[in-house]
Amino acid sequence: MDAFTAGILQRIRTTESDLHRARESGDDFLVDVEQSELEDLHRLAAEHGVQVA
Repeated sequence: MDAFTAGILQRIRTTESDLHRARESGDDFLVDVEQSELEDLHRLAAEHGVQVA
């Protein structure tokens, strides 16, 4: 696994965790921010052929 793939997968895991915490805390604004970030990361991964489980 190259550095880009490892980095993007780590960022996705971190953002998923942050999104989960935002949902648990009821912070709707932060949920929107984290959800948008997660969508961007998934798009970026797909553009570069990175498989996200």
